[in-house]
Amino acid sequence: MVYDRERPSFEESNNVTVKRCFYAYEYAEQFVKGKIAADIGCGTGYGTVHLAQFADKITGVDYSEATLNQSRIDYAEVKNMDFVVGKVPPVPLDSESVDVVTSFQFIEHIHERPQFIQDVFRVLKPGGVFICTTPNAKMSLARNPFHVHEYTFDEILKEFKKTFKNVELMGLQGNETVNAYYRENAKWVRKILKWDIFGIHKILPSSWVAWPYNFLTTLMRRDLMEKVDATTHIKTSDFFIQKDNLDKTWDIFVVARKD
Repeated sequence: MVYDRERPSFEESNNVTVKRCFYAYEYAEQFVKGKIAADIGCGTGYGTVHLAQFADKITGVDYSEATLNQSRIDYAEVKNMDFVVGKVPPVPLDSESVDVVTSFQFIEHIHERPQFIQDVFRVLKPGGVFICTTPNAKMSLARNPFHVHEYTFDEILKEFKKTFKNVELMGLQGNETVNAYYRENAKWVRKILKWDIFGIHKILPSSWVAWPYNFLTTLMRRDLMEKVDATTHIKTSDFFIQKDNLDKTWDIFVVARKD
């Protein structure tokens, strides 16, 4: 099976990516505890349901009605969680209605990013918190056709500062086990890219690149699982947040407060 790499998939070969993404939800536990929260770009809701254990109430927002309908069935027993369909922006929630907004690995997928940030500000209560993660562009080796724009730390700080006065930047880093995996990942990517000497994959329409990207990424992760013993054993505890040397971290973490 070739997996759609726009959304997390839970086969063993994808374990490192899943744990990297899920770290953000564990980090957000402290912010949503006893609060009204919203998870924007929630996908299947695998992280939203985790935060529901800590939040007073949480709403997952995603563009796919089919995905959310399935999530409503899968998580029917979770009474403090609901799902709303919406193509963001605008965020389909009332103004000043939530204490915390989480949006993990989502902002890079949309065109209207400044408007999205402004609309999150609108739905937050005074004193509310927006936690946003996105890949660090400086650590990307090749184009992801599902990403409209990948940020550097400087870029995202400027973007957020247009709306939020109180913005904190941090980076997601991995321990040596994680980084050894990504070094092997980089070798695999460079092996493929050597055939694209003119950088054609960077200029083709995204729709043309999506299937080859999905196919090669699935193939690569299966190959790495066989070559790197730690692939299936890496946990969220193998990742950590740091506040220095940010350009060398894997993901950007933004914590913006509506003062």
